[in-house]
Amino acid sequence: MTATAAYMDRAGLLADELNIDLVAGETISDSEYADCMILRMDNEGLALLRDGMTIRGDFSQMKKRLNPANLNHEMLVKAAKLKDMSNNPVLVDATAGLGEDSILLAAAGFHVKMFERDCIIAALLQDALDRAAEDAQLISIVERMELVKEDSIAAMNRADFTADVVYLDPMFPARSKSGLIKKKFQLLQQIESPCEEGEILVNAARQLKPKKIVIKRPLKGEYLSAVKPNYSIEGRAIRYDCLI
Repeated sequence: MTATAAYMDRAGLLADELNIDLVAGETISDSEYADCMILRMDNEGLALLRDGMTIRGDFSQMKKRLNPANLNHEMLVKAAKLKDMSNNPVLVDATAGLGEDSILLAAAGFHVKMFERDCIIAALLQDALDRAAEDAQLISIVERMELVKEDSIAAMNRADFTADVVYLDPMFPARSKSGLIKKKFQLLQQIESPCEEGEILVNAARQLKPKKIVIKRPLKGEYLSAVKPNYSIEGRAIRYDCLI
């Protein structure tokens, strides 16, 4: 299957902007893009290929998790929710990535303002949003998601907008055994390094004076910026530290 002309035109402009080669729905062997990045556009959307790995933003695979019966069991939703969710409170996702956490939070009732500073990751996320907006099961959720292609630290320090909750998911450092990390996260770490600005990120979040700051951490990881949370919600491999 090949991508539509409209998608190809948009992808072509993006490839020119990012100075990356673009292919359309073609089968490419790993060796052909082992040492470079390539954008591929097909009917499944925009994808980035590098080092034998492929990533794309895709919210359609999350529909089961977005079902209200399942959504309330999500640890992140439990950590972020406020007592009063009646007026679509604003949540800032300061480290949006491919937006998978953001769509959970939007489905839970937040208006989510997503910040992503890397232009390639932001492009993959924007493509995922565009495709979800054409899906009857997802459109009402993504209407509550707003992508800002900017460094969240600079934006939060300006404090020219407000937020009820700020969510921080600084990328965890790479593990010694790469096989323990899903391929898409290996590729994300090649594009955008693990966060080394923990204290700066937390301090910037505080500039918005939110009711709550939620921080995703490895289960046994140190507190971000050495700030002890008011409480934490723990899972098998991760935890959410909550500052109120």
